[in-house]
Amino acid sequence: MKGKGPFKAGSAEAALWQRVDRNALPQHIAIIMDGNGRWARRRHRPRIAGHRAGVEATRVIVETCARIGLPVLSLYAFSLDNWKRPEKETDFLMNLLRRYIRRELAYMKRNNVRLRIIGRWRELPRAVQEDIVRSVEETRNNTGLQLVVALNYTGRAELVDAVRALVAHAQSNGAKAVDEDELRRHLYASDLPDPDLLIRTSGEMRVSNFFLWQLAYTEIWVTDTLWPDFAPKHLLQAILDFQQRERRYGGLSPEAAQRRQRPAASRSESRRTDLVRN
Repeated sequence: MKGKGPFKAGSAEAALWQRVDRNALPQHIAIIMDGNGRWARRRHRPRIAGHRAGVEATRVIVETCARIGLPVLSLYAFSLDNWKRPEKETDFLMNLLRRYIRRELAYMKRNNVRLRIIGRWRELPRAVQEDIVRSVEETRNNTGLQLVVALNYTGRAELVDAVRALVAHAQSNGAKAVDEDELRRHLYASDLPDPDLLIRTSGEMRVSNFFLWQLAYTEIWVTDTLWPDFAPKHLLQAILDFQQRERRYGGLSPEAAQRRQRPAASRSESRRTDLVRN
């Protein structure tokens, strides 16, 4: 990289980065990485070739997020539903996951990235669990990008596990009122902010059982680009689009709120004027 910015001077990424408001970056981006199989099929290659290419795209996007100072990046890597795929493919994915974790550990330690894993990962093969434990422990004290990888995960399973934990806590410590905050405390990574932006590749218009609780007010950005082709320029375009949106969280926009307030204020002023006259 040349220059002081995170991107090569004169590149498309550098031009996009110049348009980004650095003070209004999303605090948490979540990505549904979809399209590996279609990427391979269009090239008349086996599905595993698409997964390999997808891992390379993941590496580039993680490094980009670390360079631009994004606080949290969550990746939907392996769903509980993915066990429905052929055993040969799931075995390959587990081995690919191990290689990625071991290969990227040095990068994460060198670049202050903290790895966090959510989901029922303790049900994964023992060798995968061991690699996870090692990488999570060795990056635990890093204070830069928090890389959250959802493994053996679905949003429904997370909610079931949260309710189970809530019930167990009540049985051990006495029943207490249950509200949103109490349930949230029992989610997998309850200390993290909800995603501001969800990116979905491959053009599919669904959330695929991902972060069902956390996506309540998340902005969604969908691209037809398949995950292996997803590049930093696409990430920056998603951020730019996000920064143009108006987030109301169920309320009114500032302009609409002012329009509603003005007539009331005018009527109040009119009443005061009439009282003075009388």
